[in-house]
Amino acid sequence: MKAQEVMTRHVITVKADMPLQEAIALLLANGISGVPVVDDAGAPVGMLTEGDLLRRAEIGTGRHRPRWLEFLRGPGLEAREYTHLHGRKVGDVMTEKPVCASPDATLEAVVELMERHRVKRLPVLEDGRVVGIISRANLLRALLLANLSLPAASVCDDEIRERLWRELQSTSWAPCALLNIVVRDGVVHLHGTIFDERERAALKVAAENIPGVKAVRDHLVWCEPMSGMVVQEPESDEEPRRPA
Repeated sequence: MKAQEVMTRHVITVKADMPLQEAIALLLANGISGVPVVDDAGAPVGMLTEGDLLRRAEIGTGRHRPRWLEFLRGPGLEAREYTHLHGRKVGDVMTEKPVCASPDATLEAVVELMERHRVKRLPVLEDGRVVGIISRANLLRALLLANLSLPAASVCDDEIRERLWRELQSTSWAPCALLNIVVRDGVVHLHGTIFDERERAALKVAAENIPGVKAVRDHLVWCEPMSGMVVQEPESDEEPRRPA
């Protein structure tokens, strides 16, 4: 999936010289938590978000540092913080040099940008102008649509088992040599030994994501690797096991 497939195209933008009160009212009226700040040509010069508005003199949320730390920080940083705390224009408060994405960026690349720069939204640029914005909410909608589009396939038990084995063998964590998988009438029965409880959840997820699987039955035994203590399987084994 590409950014242009999930981004919001009708982007609300503001200018750096807009009064801050007007920008705040715009955020609240449209139910959004951030807007790109653009110049007259539509190129981004910053982002204004709720996070930029947390520290304000009007509501008494400014930082209070000891004098010695202010001295170490230097007058430049202190002056910048004063502007941010008391400024009346969007440009006084916004985060400069916004991180942006291109319309053909993959969602993987978008998420990597968000995580690396610790931001929740990215303006999408084409020919230097803002043509969209992609946020965490857009990614959630894409995830919802992707889940809804999963096919409800009718697959035979042998094919389900084969697909699950291929999936597990492609991973580095699955204890394949210690597993026995039985599939009957679309129900996957997981038998065997695991050495980490987190493997149990991952095995269930792998099975549930195979088309045609109706349910997953957990008969796994957990063995604590240091002590050798064995915890019995959570469900009774009502069916005979087949060889792996």
